[in-house]
Amino acid sequence: MNHKHRKILHALFAHPEPANLAPADVEHVLSDLGAELHERSGAKFSVTLNGHTVNFHHAQHSLPKDEVHCVRKFL
Repeated sequence: MNHKHRKILHALFAHPEPANLAPADVEHVLSDLGAELHERSGAKFSVTLNGHTVNFHHAQHSLPKDEVHCVRKFL
């Protein structure tokens, strides 16, 4: 895992939740952790890691705080 991905992973678990995480960066971190990402219909994608699957919504500019919370719970 490179330095940028470690910073993003650290930011995901920071308190309070960050409001400026780019969705593409979070997708890259999840992929780097070994997750499989699949595009779904509309602006959705699914992430599968260790046999668990969760669906997320593609944000336009930054990941909303409720999505950050969902990513935390998933990891």
